[in-house]
Amino acid sequence: MILATLLLVAAAWSETKTDAVKLVDDAAKQLATQPREVVVAELSKAEGKWVKGELYVFAYDLQGMMVAHPKNPKLIGKNLLEVPDVDGKLFRKEIVELAKTKGSGWVDYKYKNPETAKTEAKTTYLKKVGDLILCCGIYKD
Repeated sequence: MILATLLLVAAAWSETKTDAVKLVDDAAKQLATQPREVVVAELSKAEGKWVKGELYVFAYDLQGMMVAHPKNPKLIGKNLLEVPDVDGKLFRKEIVELAKTKGSGWVDYKYKNPETAKTEAKTTYLKKVGDLILCCGIYKD
């Protein structure tokens, strides 16, 4: 019984990670075919195309400035590179470095979940597209 539960949790976790990658990839495709400002505007909509419950795409520039965020518009236009998570981790610096060196990948940190209003463990998939870093994070249960 415990093994079956663990397998179900692992399968759900995998699906969610797959969903995060797909959302970012879809946004990247749109960015390749439409003007940057059109895609950034859509990324910033609370009920936009790339918002699926707890999953949503947000974007930084290569200096750590928040360019688009559908759940917290107050962050847009702010350089967040030196703002740590609750444990002091400079995760945005890690996101920018990973984008610049590898082009894509995953970064772990803690963040306030806008759906639950609690600080939770989160992992974010990122992909560099031109001068933007598209991201989609998932909360770990």
